[in-house]
Amino acid sequence: MQTPNAPEAEKANAAEQPLQKAKANLAEILTHFNSWWRKDVSGSVDQIAVIEKRRAECALSARYLLMTCMSAGIAVLGLLQGSTAVVIGAMLLSPLMDPIMGVGFALAIGDFQWLRQSAKSLAVGVLFAILFCALIVFFSPVQQITSEIAARTRPTLLDLGVAIFSSVAGAYAMIRGREGTIVGVAIATALMPPLAVVGFGLAVWNGTVFWGALFLFITNLTAIALTATAMARAYGFSTSLSDKQTQLQAFLIFSAFVVLAIPLFLSLRQIVWESAATRTMNTAIVEIFDGRARVDRMEPNYEGETIQIVTTVLTPEVIANAEGLAETAITERLGRAVDVSLTQIPVGTSEGAAEEAQLAAARQREAEAAEQMKDIADRLALLAGVSEDDVTIDRQRRRALVVARPLTGATMATYAELERRIDATEPEWDIRFTPPVRPLSDIPFERVAADGEGDGPAWRPTAEGRRALLVASWAQDRTSIPVRLTGPADSVAMLRTILSAEERTMMEEVTGPGYGTVNVEWVTGE
Repeated sequence: MQTPNAPEAEKANAAEQPLQKAKANLAEILTHFNSWWRKDVSGSVDQIAVIEKRRAECALSARYLLMTCMSAGIAVLGLLQGSTAVVIGAMLLSPLMDPIMGVGFALAIGDFQWLRQSAKSLAVGVLFAILFCALIVFFSPVQQITSEIAARTRPTLLDLGVAIFSSVAGAYAMIRGREGTIVGVAIATALMPPLAVVGFGLAVWNGTVFWGALFLFITNLTAIALTATAMARAYGFSTSLSDKQTQLQAFLIFSAFVVLAIPLFLSLRQIVWESAATRTMNTAIVEIFDGRARVDRMEPNYEGETIQIVTTVLTPEVIANAEGLAETAITERLGRAVDVSLTQIPVGTSEGAAEEAQLAAARQREAEAAEQMKDIADRLALLAGVSEDDVTIDRQRRRALVVARPLTGATMATYAELERRIDATEPEWDIRFTPPVRPLSDIPFERVAADGEGDGPAWRPTAEGRRALLVASWAQDRTSIPVRLTGPADSVAMLRTILSAEERTMMEEVTGPGYGTVNVEWVTGE
């Protein structure tokens, strides 16, 4: 067996000395930090007073439910208006901070009776808020998806960060006895708006909005509660958990954050990719014009396999086949098929001409948009029998909504035709008439020859019945009132299949077997 000679051993010891010294210094620093934290930070907290105060404020009371509903109501109205200021005002009233912090602190100290009380208060408050928001939206004449609503349907890792920072601020303020309105606003920022959007999605029966907002709410709720638990444990709140249970708790908290972070990271990555792709499109188009052009408008649509791009370019020289060149260049850079619609606007060649043209184009578009909106509002008001102020215009999403007044002799088909006509004149806008409740027409059936040999006779709605079915489907979509189908079993089953495919709410009453005319009527007051 060979042993290292003395010089080599000395070299090895000399190499290890800095590492050992660094470890010793780090251990000393950690020891001093731990001593300072226990004595001057966590040791100065009156844990009993903090816990008793938190426990008392987690009770389920009439005041708690009232303030939750009022906060939710203001939030959903602010979202419908697209008003950030109103949404912030709702957060000033939200009392959801108390039970959710109660859940976090109860988990930290292992008080499962307190945990059940806090979870009950939180669940009841959440349910009341969702139902109250849904009720407001259901009776509201405005049911469009605004930008404020859409922003709460696509959670990302950034939203998780907002929830964590809000919880750290809230837990710290409560532990140090400095909680106040501003802390409640921080927590409500992450909870009340998505909760109101959940109620909106429920009212309009939009699964994408409902589930997207619900996922954001659950993500924020979990993040806030678990962060509060971690803060309480960091401040040394006494617990009835054993060392093994404490380690398991820490592992579960960490695992929960990882599970939440993965889908949010993927969503954020998609948003970042879309932003980078838009910049790539802009660069590729400018390069086609040798850098002398300016992209005035860029509207990419990433839904579907082929990216749809609508863009306007201000250029001193019009280039033939610019769309084809842009499609080739962008496809090569993004690796995805694109369909480019490119409009070239000639501008002067002097310095600043493109900037001046861009400002002029923006002013012109603004004037044209304002004129178009006024024209749409005027026509809708005239057809619906209301004043122009009663027409709701959502310029950002290009939607116009009006609640029509009852017109003498007008049937449900009349209102559907009025909407169809004005909608045909504005193909870029979504025109929506909300008609008054009018009787719906019956849907008669007819027997037709079978297509295949040996098949028996087939049944289908008559031409008049198909028109009545389209009107009934349209009217239910606009009013969100359920209908009742009354008629022979096979006819009712066929219509139920058609209407269910469009997510309509309905009831049915079978009068006998086979096929025949089906009566369609509104279900009100039930």
